Amino acid sequence: MEFKDYYKTLGVDRSADDKAIKTAYRKLARKYHPDVNKGAAERFKEISEAYTVLSDPEKRKRYDTLGPDWERYAQAGAGATAGGGRSPFEGRGNVRFSQEGDLGGFSDFFRTIFGGDVGGFRRGEARPGVEFEYGDLGDLGGFGAGLGASRGGDVEAGIELTLEEAFRGARKTIALELDEPCSQCGGSGNVSRRPCPRCHGTGWAKATRNLDVKIPAGVETGSRVRVAAGGPGGGRGDRRDRGDLYLRVTVAPDPRFEREGNDLHVDLPVPVTVAALGGEISVPTLKGQVSMKIPPETSSGKVFRLRGYGMPHLKGGGAGDELVKVQIAIPTGLSPREKELFEEMKKLRAENK
Repeated sequence: MEFKDYYKTLGVDRSADDKAIKTAYRKLARKYHPDVNKGAAERFKEISEAYTVLSDPEKRKRYDTLGPDWERYAQAGAGATAGGGRSPFEGRGNVRFSQEGDLGGFSDFFRTIFGGDVGGFRRGEARPGVEFEYGDLGDLGGFGAGLGASRGGDVEAGIELTLEEAFRGARKTIALELDEPCSQCGGSGNVSRRPCPRCHGTGWAKATRNLDVKIPAGVETGSRVRVAAGGPGGGRGDRRDRGDLYLRVTVAPDPRFEREGNDLHVDLPVPVTVAALGGEISVPTLKGQVSMKIPPETSSGKVFRLRGYGMPHLKGGGAGDELVKVQIAIPTGLSPREKELFEEMKKLRAENK
């Protein structure tokens, strides 16, 4: 019995992470699934066996620890190595060397190392037309029905909001076109052992779904909002199988306010008379107009802070501020009398120098 290099079977490095292993498996599973590639059943079993081991942290650790030296431990059993020493796994309770029980399509190598510890494998005799049957071995895309239920993948979509919607939070109805398990064949890719006429044997079909989603107050451009079970369906075809939808938020520019983090900035035109003598002036905020006092002799460029009038904190607990920058407005269309007053003020200012 030869050592099986599961990493080589999937075409990944020994340092590959879970995502790389899953991606490699899905690619190969689509290519060698017996419903798609006639005569590839043995190759598909090898791929599925490799994924069964490498996708399970405990099985992968056991496999990596034994390595090509697996046979020495198998021959020695759980108590001692071939050299008479104690097995490195004795007392850990996580390794069994056994060939008892029906492990179906798994190889002798797998059975020797893992025995009855098969995880997602469902035991039992093969049914007519089903050469082997696995439990949840991961997301196989359109082949979920033939291999047991699998969860649908996650998807991402963009959504644009106004600044006011981002300030208050919003409910939006969005239409998504997703690849869903084919309703005619249930995702198996075949009907009465023939390629499904609707999905042409892929197991997937385009479907439009309308979703009512809630956007929390305080989001900004770059925020991602998770909509649980808003993604494509999986093998069982119900909500439990659906992946998640992640909405990538863009907040459109606002003509009045400039956002900086949770603070809002606004330029406020102030009549020259109010800037010189002081007074109250109306200020726009996302909560509505508010009154703000301008002290006498306020210069252009002076910034006032309205606390709590900025964007709400996304995770709760208060809000940012609104910073109001004074821009002194010079009057136009002066009357003769107004011109006289400005001339008089000019002379007074010159005399006081």
